[in-house]
Amino acid sequence: MKRKNNSEKNEKRKQLSGVIKYSGLAFQMIAIILIVLYGGMKLDEYLQKEFPLFTVIGAFLGVILSLYFALKDFMKMK
Repeated sequence: MKRKNNSEKNEKRKQLSGVIKYSGLAFQMIAIILIVLYGGMKLDEYLQKEFPLFTVIGAFLGVILSLYFALKDFMKMK
């Protein structure tokens, strides 16, 4: 009976650990996208561009960078 209880606790710990890892990964991705996007917006503002070219580039670059870091971290987890 005690072994079953310990295995259940270990299973719950593994599940909670996975949730924490992946939610941290999601926040990291969001932060990267927002930082690069903000940089692009500020650059467009500084250069006074009519079309927000650096904002668009920042959005795409932020997504690409966040996916790169997420996949790198994901591969390290396994």
